[in-house]
Amino acid sequence: MLNRIDLTGSTADPRTLLPRARLDVTAAIEKIRPVVESVRDRGAAAVKEATARFDGVELTALRVPAEALRAAADRLDPAVAEALRVSIDRARTVHADQRRTDIITQVVPGGTVTERWVPVSRVGLYVPGGLAVYPSSVVMNVVPAQIAGVRGIAVASPPQPDTGLPHHLVLAACALLGVDEVYAVGGAQAIAMFGFGVTGDPEDTCAPVDMITGPGNIWVTAAKRLLRGLVGIDSEAGPTEIAILADETADPVHVAADLISQAEHDPLAASVLVTPSVELVEAVDAELATQVAATKHTERITQALTGSQSGAVLVRDIDHGVEVVDAYAAEHLEIQTRDARQVAMRVRNAGAIFVGPYAPVSLGDYCAGSNHVLPTGGCARHSSGLSVQTFLRGIHVVEYTADALADVAPHVIALAEAEDLPAHGHAVAVRVRR
Repeated sequence: MLNRIDLTGSTADPRTLLPRARLDVTAAIEKIRPVVESVRDRGAAAVKEATARFDGVELTALRVPAEALRAAADRLDPAVAEALRVSIDRARTVHADQRRTDIITQVVPGGTVTERWVPVSRVGLYVPGGLAVYPSSVVMNVVPAQIAGVRGIAVASPPQPDTGLPHHLVLAACALLGVDEVYAVGGAQAIAMFGFGVTGDPEDTCAPVDMITGPGNIWVTAAKRLLRGLVGIDSEAGPTEIAILADETADPVHVAADLISQAEHDPLAASVLVTPSVELVEAVDAELATQVAATKHTERITQALTGSQSGAVLVRDIDHGVEVVDAYAAEHLEIQTRDARQVAMRVRNAGAIFVGPYAPVSLGDYCAGSNHVLPTGGCARHSSGLSVQTFLRGIHVVEYTADALADVAPHVIALAEAEDLPAHGHAVAVRVRR
């Protein structure tokens, strides 16, 4: 079933040979630009018009009533409620250890630099609502923002046609997390609403945010790129992806199940197996034939697994495999080899790494404690997943005494003169010549 790519004899850069979904975000920007500009110029009315056009929902209010949040929590299936609580607790445990403390560095006697870590004041967290529902994404966005100390947290998620509200599981997750500012808005109009803010009646008012985080479709990604600079963003999320580096010790049942679990997200999802074992590829193909037929979303999964973005990549050995997965820089990387942890610690580029036979990606999606909002499209070469640090800014606070400034003044003046910025030197000189 999987397309095969044989790199055993290749010395070329693997990035030019590996399968990956492609999105033309630049073209999408031009398509959503009128929507974003309309929200900027016309506010809540434009948000409602876009929602009617793209989601088929006529909104009477943008903001979800508090009673709807309470009702969603009350109707939650007890097993799902308990699962969400476990997910929240484990995420809080992991993310609490990411908190930073202020550090005071004494550079010289009388001269210090303090690095303060200050949270952004207000964030807009986007929760998608396309082919699946994602209460887990509420957890992954809200928990690190809360632990960072963000005071203003707003969530937006597309309205359901039958209720005019976000999915009840999304609302319930917000309620469990204590988030009461929730908007029934999706797509580019939600990003524009967060970026520019909209005013009107209380239920149609949303103050502008400082940062927008959360995954979404290409229109959401395009809107985030368009507004970057006006607001901070976490990343530009593309189609989800998994790479599995495996040797002949891997269980083909596990490997097939994990490839399928990622393909279940979207027809554009990428599922890539990297292995030196032809026998494993053949065994995985056999398992895929059986498991895909037995799963719920067969058509969607088949499209993803047989698409050009997915495949089985044959490598010379595990050392070559590490080189290949480093070049691919997967959103999710599983290591199913001998000495899996040792192999995993050699990998430099991945959004998150799942080690051994008992740490599948789906564990990380929900209850590992790690964050599942991760860089896609090779961006793990330079970017990290969502964390407490995403919502923090480092600010340097500089304090020098008169003596400490006088001691360093000749060096400041020399560098100012070298850069032909004499006024810079003068600003120091007037303080030490008195």
